[in-house]
Amino acid sequence: MKNFYIWTIIFAVLITSSSALGADSTSVAAQILSKVSWSGFVDVYYSKNFNGPSNQWNQLRNFDFYENQFALNLAKLTIQEQAQPVGFRVDLGIGTGNDIVQGLLNPLTGATTPSMSTLNLVEQAYLTAVIPVGSGLTVDIGKFATMMGYEVIESNGNWNYSRSLMFAWAIPYYHMGMRLTYPVTSSFTVALHIVNSWNTVVDNNKSKSVGLEFSYSPTPTTSITVNGMSGFEQPTGVPYGKRDVAELIATQQVGDNLSFALDVTYGRERYLGSLQIWKGTAVYAKYNLDSKSDIALRGEVYYDPNDYTTFVTFPKATFKEITATYEYRPWDPIILRLEARDDFANGNAFVSASTAAPTRASQPTLLVGVIATF
Repeated sequence: MKNFYIWTIIFAVLITSSSALGADSTSVAAQILSKVSWSGFVDVYYSKNFNGPSNQWNQLRNFDFYENQFALNLAKLTIQEQAQPVGFRVDLGIGTGNDIVQGLLNPLTGATTPSMSTLNLVEQAYLTAVIPVGSGLTVDIGKFATMMGYEVIESNGNWNYSRSLMFAWAIPYYHMGMRLTYPVTSSFTVALHIVNSWNTVVDNNKSKSVGLEFSYSPTPTTSITVNGMSGFEQPTGVPYGKRDVAELIATQQVGDNLSFALDVTYGRERYLGSLQIWKGTAVYAKYNLDSKSDIALRGEVYYDPNDYTTFVTFPKATFKEITATYEYRPWDPIILRLEARDDFANGNAFVSASTAAPTRASQPTLLVGVIATF
């Protein structure tokens, strides 16, 4: 109900403001609004977990969290004006996926954290300016999605419906800060990020985190991206060291129908005197069957030896998953996805129907997702 009131207020202000402009200001308002683009989507799914978990959620998943029930992953509205030379972007979202990104839903415990902050509805909100330096330096200031990861928060931006384990546990979702992007050449781009922290608007210490991104496209069908982020992420007063994450992403188009992608991530943090590490590799393949359908495969290995990111209870935790996704687009605004996935662990990481404690080493699931874009 709170979200309904907020949306009602937003639209009421827009309508009232438009009426108050008067006849002389109508053309000016029309010119301003003509520069602003609107888009969005609604993303819902139904997931069946064949372990029949007693808590009714898929362990170690994020955006396909609930099982054996219909769920709203994300409904999103994007309002944007391209920088000429100044612009902005605002992404508003509601749904389980947004709750996980904002930290309102813990995908490990299922616990919810009620919060009245209006920023919980904001996935991104930043100002953009293009400074006429060389080929143009783009400066973004505000809240924006992380540059880490091959996958993204939006389901329709990925080949598979579910996200990789690395996307869920190895990297951040978003940052608050400043982003500088400069195209050195037509095929090589560099970006610098100076941000408060991981997945928070307000910093929890006096240090800032720094990220670097190098993107290179040697050919129109090949791209290579190297990402790195380093900074102190624990609260002030906790004995800790820097959290460092490095990532390599490579994509390759083969012919008109076949594409491959590779994502390799390594992270470490010294916490309470011990060096914690986590790392993973994911390989992707996508084949266009025809103009309306695709099939995508993903295989992944994620290593969390000290249970630092996944909080499982067995040593040298190693996870593997394989995912197959069939996508069909009956009409332009509609995306239908049927996905089969199985997760494997070298210990009991998954819940069964008999108890709330993890008693299974694998987790087979089947999912149907529907995404409507506008």
